Amino acid sequence: MNWINNVVRPKIRSFLNPAAKKDTPENLWVKDPESGEMVFYRDLEVNQWVVPNSGYHMKIKSSDRLANFFDEGKYQTLALPAVPQDPLKFRDSKKYIDRLRESRTKTGSEDAVMVATGTLYGQDVTVGVQDFDFIGGSLGMAAGQAVIAGLDAAARKKTPFVLFVASGGARMQEGTLSLMQMPRTTVAVLRLREAGLPFIVVFTNPTTGGVTASYAMLGDVHIAEPGALICFAGPRVIEQTIREKLPKGFQRSEYLYEHGMVDMVVHRHNLRSTIGSLVGILTKADAPAELTENAPARVVAQAPTAQGDDDLVAAPPEAAHAE
Repeated sequence: MNWINNVVRPKIRSFLNPAAKKDTPENLWVKDPESGEMVFYRDLEVNQWVVPNSGYHMKIKSSDRLANFFDEGKYQTLALPAVPQDPLKFRDSKKYIDRLRESRTKTGSEDAVMVATGTLYGQDVTVGVQDFDFIGGSLGMAAGQAVIAGLDAAARKKTPFVLFVASGGARMQEGTLSLMQMPRTTVAVLRLREAGLPFIVVFTNPTTGGVTASYAMLGDVHIAEPGALICFAGPRVIEQTIREKLPKGFQRSEYLYEHGMVDMVVHRHNLRSTIGSLVGILTKADAPAELTENAPARVVAQAPTAQGDDDLVAAPPEAAHAE
């Protein structure tokens, strides 16, 4: 073995080439947007991405959301219909098809909505999750078709449909085709309602634009995570339009609960038991013993909390509102 060639020279090359060094994972520590506290990644993961001290609800991956929601973390994803990838051949600072490719690599999902089936306290449910990390959770043809497929699957399987929504609005890269998903999903909700099955919506931060203006506000029960921004147009846009300062916490979960727009504000850790109870009540099924023993006596909206800066735009530039 040549020690100079095999050991010394590679170390020198590594020293001279910083790009060749093994990088420390960027997500080892995560900053709490509310308090500025640095939280260890693993602690957040174990706590369902809720900051332990401040209670700030951070964004959570669709796969993690589903694993934490279903019994024993077991579920089956629903095969979703394919749609045209780039019908308008849209290009802004980069090609739309390239944005799709980057988001798929980043999230591991085909588009912004994932649908799965499984059990919740032994009760069959169909669940949809909207991922804000996929082009701002924007509503395009694929996302709209996924929601419709989930609603139709629930009607076919005779199960409730639970939808966790998070979106920056309609996907501008698909133009009018994205706006067409609003009436299409509304019709699918009506079909589920005609089948006499519950539709439960869970608002997460943020839920805005065309999603709020369509299927997100058509649930039989509306639940919101603490501090979630829920609106059509964001606070900054409204303030610039009316030239007045909005009330503190305007369009946040707690404010909307106080004004009757949502039915409950529920901590992420209590969503399973709360929705499990609702599913049993709405389907007139006997509540499982595990649920009745561990469920809280009642659900109370938490005190208002600032969830970041209200002036922040709900979606990144590539998912700008079409509304």
